[in-house]
Amino acid sequence: MAEQDTTNRPVAQNRRARFDYFIDEKIEAGIMLLGTEVKSLREGKASLSEAWAGPRNDELWLFNCYIPEYSASSHFTHETTRPRKLLLHRKEVDKLMGAAKRQGVTIVPMAIYFNDRGIAKVLLGLARGKRQVDKRQTTKDRDWQRQKARVMRERG
Repeated sequence: MAEQDTTNRPVAQNRRARFDYFIDEKIEAGIMLLGTEVKSLREGKASLSEAWAGPRNDELWLFNCYIPEYSASSHFTHETTRPRKLLLHRKEVDKLMGAAKRQGVTIVPMAIYFNDRGIAKVLLGLARGKRQVDKRQTTKDRDWQRQKARVMRERG
């Protein structure tokens, strides 16, 4: 049986994160999952669209991340949007929690993926919110890049 290459390929992405926020810094964190959650993630059915990360009891947690129940499991299923603990070094947790307490800084989960060892990881971004003007500029830039690529393809 051929081994499938899943190295750092996102299982779930938060596509609106870059549109709604300026990402200042990215940090990779581990995540505590149950067995059925890992199997469900490998099927690629998770969603980060409503997820957010924040402190609870001096630790960092991922809230409202949707991981559906594993279809082949009948007994030991998990709650789909339960809080999941993020695994980071103490220095990183303190840094992120200090940044989150500052005005206008949010910890945004950007992607969930499996690293080369097959361990589930979450890519967190330290983010500042964009104003409506900034979002329009982002849309304008994206449209310009798309038009430019189209013209380059047509010319050969």
